[in-house]
Amino acid sequence: MVKPKVKKIVLVQGNFDVLHPGHIRLLNFARECGTELHVAVNSDSSMNEKSRVKEKHRLEMVQSLECVDKAFLTDLPPTEVVTLIQPSIIVKGKEFEDRINLEEIPLKKLGGKLIFGSGEFESNAEQFIKRTNPVKNNFDFKEVKEFISRHQIQQTEIYNTLEKIKKLNVLVIGEVIVDEYVQGTAIGLSQEDPTIVMTPNKTDTFLGGAAITAGHIKAIGAGSVNLISVLGEDKAASYVKKHIDAYKIETSLYSDNSRPTPLKTRYRAGSKTLLRVNNVRQHKISLDLQASILSKVTSLISELDLVVFSDFNYGLLPQTLVENITKLCESKSVKVVADSQTSSQVGDISRYLGMDLITPTEREVRVALNNPDDGLIILAQKLAKKSEAKNIVITLSEEGLLIHLPSNDFTSWENDKLPAINKHAMDPAGAGDCFLAASSLAICTNSSIWEACYLGSLAAACQVGSLGNTPLSRNSFEKTINDSFR
Repeated sequence: MVKPKVKKIVLVQGNFDVLHPGHIRLLNFARECGTELHVAVNSDSSMNEKSRVKEKHRLEMVQSLECVDKAFLTDLPPTEVVTLIQPSIIVKGKEFEDRINLEEIPLKKLGGKLIFGSGEFESNAEQFIKRTNPVKNNFDFKEVKEFISRHQIQQTEIYNTLEKIKKLNVLVIGEVIVDEYVQGTAIGLSQEDPTIVMTPNKTDTFLGGAAITAGHIKAIGAGSVNLISVLGEDKAASYVKKHIDAYKIETSLYSDNSRPTPLKTRYRAGSKTLLRVNNVRQHKISLDLQASILSKVTSLISELDLVVFSDFNYGLLPQTLVENITKLCESKSVKVVADSQTSSQVGDISRYLGMDLITPTEREVRVALNNPDDGLIILAQKLAKKSEAKNIVITLSEEGLLIHLPSNDFTSWENDKLPAINKHAMDPAGAGDCFLAASSLAICTNSSIWEACYLGSLAAACQVGSLGNTPLSRNSFEKTINDSFR
């Protein structure tokens, strides 16, 4: 039986007049010394010198740090704060090591320990700031406004679409991925070989893949969302099961001990990813698992409005299973969309036949068609003919996206484009998932492809403003919609 973790409060007290990297290094070090970090911020009246920043703002800056669990203003001297908080550890700067530290007396009576942190490692202060709202002043709506005008998109219709989305029942099928971000500082090249050496500062873990697509769909407002996936029997699977409930979705998670739960670890320094390590297998799931998944879809199909294939080509969606589910959806007039990612493995988006929407990258289209030569428009039309997709969106990273609407007989077409709206993306990893979620929901309400891509682009712009792929904030999404019409 695993023993519960003993609570170990770490206390830091100071003025934090202007929050600088030295403060952040010390506080991050302090957090690693225990289970909770409490920070006492000295009030204006208790400081010997007048602060350049008012106490309210000094407190808010400390509270904005991810490493801080609790922060509060105090008029009390350090000795009395120790008596009040009763910490296990106090952390002070290295410069206090040779001084008299009066708080050490009551701390020792509690059996606590005084630690001096040097904060010697380099760090980017912004990586430790909590990001509660990804929408900043990074959005460029100029081309979006022109797109709105070209397609006569009305704000009232967009909000009608958001209301209709609340009535939709959605099923997402695909691989759940656990995404780890190891944030650190690149300190130079190894002397033994040309390898970048980095010091890890913190690790953030997120649910990705089909899980985050389902999470986005629910966060945008869908009435109910089901997720079907297959996990290994490992720590990553335990993490998924422990955290998936936060997305407020229904799940059918099958176990397969022949494969690990997909785990992707990104090593980052500043805003750049140095290396990504994938722990995955790509063999097809067993026929028994395929039968179980098809049976589950059959039991849900009469209540569904939309099925989303979120395929990372790790073997969860063999062709026969895809075809059987697609036929089932067709028989019940359920809309179907697909994304088949091939960023680091072989895949074929064209095998998803007759989809209402597919959203490949340019590389994924060229891989599917074995076509390195044609321009984007011809490429899109050839994919439309091969896949018989009703709508195609080719995502182009920082260049935005190309929208391709073929005619019913695939002999003619209409195209348009949208730019990448967020010009200062922090982490583009979740853009495609968020775009797919918003645009497919809009298509399911019978909105035009232009309205769907408008909503998808705004959703993606909101998403890439923060590190890690977490469910979209509905409030941020609606604010961005309002801003785009001003």
